[in-house]
Amino acid sequence: MDEARIRDDAKAIAREIVERTGGDVRVATPLGLGKPVRLLNALTELAVADTSIRLAIFTALTLERPEASSDMERRFLEPARDRLFGVYPDILYAKRLRGGTLPENIRVTEFFFMAGEWKGVAQAQQDHVCVNFSDALGVLVSREPNVVLQLVTREGDALSLSCNADVSLDLLRLRREGRLPFVLAAETHPQLPFMGGEASVPVEEADLLLDVPEAAYELFSVVKRPVKNADHAIGLHASRLIADGGTLQIGIGSIGDAVAHALILRHEGRAAEIWERCPLPHGDFREAGPFEEGLYAVTEMLVDAMLPLFQRGVIKREVDGRAIHAAFFVGCRDFYTQLREMEPERRAKIAMVPVSFTNTLFGEEAGKRAARRNARFVNAALMATLLGSVISDGTGDGQVISGVGGQADFVAQALALEGARSVIAVPATRTRNGETVSNIVFSYPHETVPRQMRDIVVTEYGIADLRGRSDAQVIAAMLAVADSRFQDGLTAEAKAAGKLPADYELPQAHRSNLPETLDAWLGPLDLPTFPLGTDFDGVERRLLPALAKLKAAQASKTELARLALAGRGEPTSHAEVEAACMARMGFSDPSGVAEHASAAALRGALRETL
Repeated sequence: MDEARIRDDAKAIAREIVERTGGDVRVATPLGLGKPVRLLNALTELAVADTSIRLAIFTALTLERPEASSDMERRFLEPARDRLFGVYPDILYAKRLRGGTLPENIRVTEFFFMAGEWKGVAQAQQDHVCVNFSDALGVLVSREPNVVLQLVTREGDALSLSCNADVSLDLLRLRREGRLPFVLAAETHPQLPFMGGEASVPVEEADLLLDVPEAAYELFSVVKRPVKNADHAIGLHASRLIADGGTLQIGIGSIGDAVAHALILRHEGRAAEIWERCPLPHGDFREAGPFEEGLYAVTEMLVDAMLPLFQRGVIKREVDGRAIHAAFFVGCRDFYTQLREMEPERRAKIAMVPVSFTNTLFGEEAGKRAARRNARFVNAALMATLLGSVISDGTGDGQVISGVGGQADFVAQALALEGARSVIAVPATRTRNGETVSNIVFSYPHETVPRQMRDIVVTEYGIADLRGRSDAQVIAAMLAVADSRFQDGLTAEAKAAGKLPADYELPQAHRSNLPETLDAWLGPLDLPTFPLGTDFDGVERRLLPALAKLKAAQASKTELARLALAGRGEPTSHAEVEAACMARMGFSDPSGVAEHASAAALRGALRETL
């Protein structure tokens, strides 16, 4: 590469980009981790300072370290923020957009949000584009980007797109074909693992390269969420749907971790005793043996949970010499370290490819169909209706929580591939304003996956097989996996709408769908809260359930008072652990009425969760 293209100054590159584009800068930059933060911020700073510069940014999943929304959250987050999320800088356009100070000459369009982070932010909601991930390239190309910004890693004369091959590889292909001219400005980061194969491109592909040997900041780290008994139950049920020798895709989050853990238990012969204890009906799906041939993974996101499956021999079936094809990744710091330190020939079994490969059957269709045999696409949702439609990305009033992403792509694949199934995981309930509500509803004003694409829905109470069934059969199957506290009300709604026979009665075997049933089944097994590891230390892990209980109590003054009263009682047998937790939260010596009240409520929550 011409050394004149290599810089160590992000502002100099930003100025050159503005010169090359005449001040009309239309940027495409990857979702998630692949944003070159120094370049992006330098370009944003120029446009803020000079409003004659027009800056349009098309992207998704802008990563932000969380801000505390309460004193209790601040006490928990501040001492651990860098350790948990990495020393990752603010992305300037996001900070200004959230604060209402983004000038009119800068416009940011995203097609996927960090979950819940942009709810209620009017400009972000108005500029959101609803699109399947597989169609994002076409939407982007229609906007005629003239600059692509990408975080990369470098080895000699090669750059690796590493975490984001998803859309970038197709953009580069279009540029080589002369169909989409743009300036590629890349920023290197030494902590990114070098992913070879298709994700590796000659350094000459970059027109401008910000190349600094030492990391100016740490990569964003995703904190693993606790896996509750309901998540473990969902994972266990889903694991019985996955056939040896088949194909796997799983999504991010606690349910994805639970599915991976359940597959490892099954592979290592430790699941049988769990099923022997199960009080819930579970006889229809019997995939239970070890993975002798192993699974092949084709997934939009290479989630953390994929690596232990790969390392323990669950994922080992190869297609064209690869056990995993993925389009992008963002994970925890240990995930990045494992990829970086993996033996090169082993890492070569993981291919980073365009989302046009992972999320569709178009192009090389015959080969994809042959490779993706007995596929299971496992993804989480917020809610599901009794008629089988799925709500994953937004609320009934149109607020976008996250985005469609690739969920609809994988549901479509499941319907198109022989022997494939889409598995949508939905916890049966959630807590809203201190009250338990059902995630299985009769109807909802918004849907992500329509009911004509219904397939399999899994809750902690079992598996509802919906494909090809009549509406009444679908409703009966969904009722059988709903929480029993809501089954009668849902049944009445369905009957009132004429969708269930008036004399229908839910079988008694499904009348014990309650948290107490799950606790009796899984509680004695002491399944791990973080089965795939965590960055939380021991004291923080003890605090998490207490803080969750305390947060749920905020909607009820009576419940808060009850917890505070419990916290003022005599010390329990966990006095030493309790003291360590209180010290971690800065409550060793509270002062003032408000601080004493907060300390008492936290201590009460600890005494009910330790």
